[in-house]
Amino acid sequence: MEDRAYDVVVVGGGAAGLSAALVLGRSRRRVLVVDAGEPRNAPAAHMQGYLSRDGMPPAEFLGEGRRELERYGTDAVRDRVAAVSPDGKGEFTVALADGGAVHARRVVLATGVVDELPGVPGVAERWGRDVLHCPYCHGWEVRDEAFGVLAPEPFNSHQALLVTQWSKDVTLFLRTVRDLPDAEWERLSAAGVQVVEGEVSGLEVEDDGLTGVRLADGRVFPRTVLFVASKPVVRDGLLTALGAEFRETPVGPFPVVDETFRTTVPGVWAVGNAAGPMEQVINAAGAGYRAGTVINAELLLKDIDTETARRRAGAFTPEAEAEVARRVAGGRVHGLAG
Repeated sequence: MEDRAYDVVVVGGGAAGLSAALVLGRSRRRVLVVDAGEPRNAPAAHMQGYLSRDGMPPAEFLGEGRRELERYGTDAVRDRVAAVSPDGKGEFTVALADGGAVHARRVVLATGVVDELPGVPGVAERWGRDVLHCPYCHGWEVRDEAFGVLAPEPFNSHQALLVTQWSKDVTLFLRTVRDLPDAEWERLSAAGVQVVEGEVSGLEVEDDGLTGVRLADGRVFPRTVLFVASKPVVRDGLLTALGAEFRETPVGPFPVVDETFRTTVPGVWAVGNAAGPMEQVINAAGAGYRAGTVINAELLLKDIDTETARRRAGAFTPEAEAEVARRVAGGRVHGLAG
């Protein structure tokens, strides 16, 4: 960070951010990754469904990613971004929480989401262990165990029906839900889901393992796994301050992005869970890669067009021509001083 000027600043060091930084570093771009060290999947012991990395601990996966970036001269700091401010010339000043600031031609936001959990005592403490959300992430590891499912608000039966693929012993706890449409009762019955009415007051735990779900009336239902539908809340502070457009989703607002994950703010991309609630690790990495390739090409063509315009205006000196030729040959083109 000696001259504090970068082609791209990546905010967030999860799978999406590191993937974007990797492809940009391999494109000989100067990149800074600013990471607060709060990955969404930190509570999980392992991550699944990522080809060649299935079962790898999340911390180990991210550590390996950071080591790979070192090969390409990418800078990284453990910090937060306090603000991203347009500089009036199509680029940005990125203010860090430690009081410093850097310049960025483009910004990638990979800030992810925060999971809001049901306010049932014990759920937050066991999150990512035997209180789970995604059966694609954890279903195989807990297959054929006794599943419980907390009914979400507003209610839909999707999660309770889905987890029957991994266990036929599934109990849905309706909590505050009082009436279900006949069609919902029929589907749950056809799937073999037991339905229990009544508010849930807490979890039963023995020897650091879930053993049951306790209702407010004192009844306890033996369960060893509990699925809950968390509410993923996007960390949208930076995008909101920039005036980004948002769209409504079933779980709340997320930024509008195009197929390359470009937001409605020129020069700013949002990748991974910062762009949508359903991005698993492998999807997030793919989003970062795609954004990185588009950003590199955009910067390259912008610089070439700038030099072309200068040539046409007669401002292209032999020295400047030699310099741009050198940079093009090296795969890296920057605007030259006039």
